[in-house]
Amino acid sequence: MTEIAGLVLPFFGLIFLGYLTARLVRRRSPGTDAGDGMAWLNIFIIYLALPALFFKLLSKTPIEQLARFDFAVTSMATTYTIFAIVFAAGLFLRRNGIAESTIQGLAAAYGNIGYMGPGLALIAFGERAAVPVALIFCFENALHFMMAPALMAIAGGGRESLFSLALSVLRKILLHPFILATIVGVFAAALSFQPAAPVQRLIDYLAQAAAPCALFAMGVTLALRPLKRVPVELGYVVPAKLILHPALMYLTLGLVGNFDPVWVQTAVLLASLPTATNVFVIAQQYGVWQERASATILVTTVLSVATVTLLLYLIASGALPADPFP
Repeated sequence: MTEIAGLVLPFFGLIFLGYLTARLVRRRSPGTDAGDGMAWLNIFIIYLALPALFFKLLSKTPIEQLARFDFAVTSMATTYTIFAIVFAAGLFLRRNGIAESTIQGLAAAYGNIGYMGPGLALIAFGERAAVPVALIFCFENALHFMMAPALMAIAGGGRESLFSLALSVLRKILLHPFILATIVGVFAAALSFQPAAPVQRLIDYLAQAAAPCALFAMGVTLALRPLKRVPVELGYVVPAKLILHPALMYLTLGLVGNFDPVWVQTAVLLASLPTATNVFVIAQQYGVWQERASATILVTTVLSVATVTLLLYLIASGALPADPFP
């Protein structure tokens, strides 16, 4: 009887999760259309599939590997060096305002580490890539969530008080499904906790769906945002995202040193990913650089087919050793 329950319960569990998610999301967003398949696919990915993947992998990881804050800080510092360079280029070379320069900086620094990162890194480097992916995602996303509203407030694009702004940023960080799943996964690893077999099977089903669903959704999103014209700013934003970001990540991690080769390779791969679709969401939220942000996402995604493929070939062939300064 127990074995039969273990086989059947995950299937009914998926149905229950779908029902519960629809009820909760509709309650938070009354305008959500039950017929909007793309919206519900994104909800499935963000609230269920990718969090399950993060939890599954992190809960089985030795706790000491999850406390490598030196790795997370090095990664964040590198990413925000790229942000600062492109932000300064927009502000001083193109004479853009702070708001426009902020979106340009994010377009060069905020890679698609949520949708593309986990699936690609795990396929390329195996489950050992799970921890660096989670650390980079959590720490860098937290910084993105803080930087965007802070700079927009300085630019005059935010109407909230300082307290409301800080509360909104804190809520976005602490209640993000990926970050919540990471926190729970870390606690599970620390306590050596493993879910019961039916629950674990349900988590496995969700985790297995994460990468293909996320990539499919990303493709649909790009198709719905056709390129109307190529902005001048892409002349420095695109090379900064696809070439300078991974190159600087590689050199910085090599200089700091003492990191597992798979962690270095994972960080470089994540740095090489195209601009995240969240950059367009942020641009739309503040009504700044929207069409150009959409164009940047499309162009970097198309070009990354070549650049990411080349990077993985260099890593696999040994032409790009994990330590540039042996």
